[in-house]
Amino acid sequence: MLQSLADTWWAWVILGFALGVLEVLAPGYIFLGFAIGAVATGILVGIGFAPSGIAALLLVFAVLSVVAWLALRRVVGIRQGQVKIWDRDINDNP
Repeated sequence: MLQSLADTWWAWVILGFALGVLEVLAPGYIFLGFAIGAVATGILVGIGFAPSGIAALLLVFAVLSVVAWLALRRVVGIRQGQVKIWDRDINDNP
C-alpha cells in the first residue's frame, strides 16, 4: 500500500502544495524547499523517471529538496544587516 502510494505522482504534488500552505503559515523559507522537492518528485514520478522502491524515491525527494533549498538561498540570499542595533531606549525622553 505504501509503495503504491509513493509511486503515485499526484500524492507527491499534493504533499508539495500542503507544504506550500505550511510555508505561508510559517514564513521564513522553512518549508518551501521541501515543497519544491515534493512537486519535482511528483513530476519525475509522473513522467516515469523515478527509481523503484520507496527508499530510493525518498532519497530523490531529499536530494531535490536540498537542491531547491540551496537555490532559494542563492536567489533570496542571506539578509545583510538583519540585526537591529538600538541606540536609544523607548523610555528615554527626547
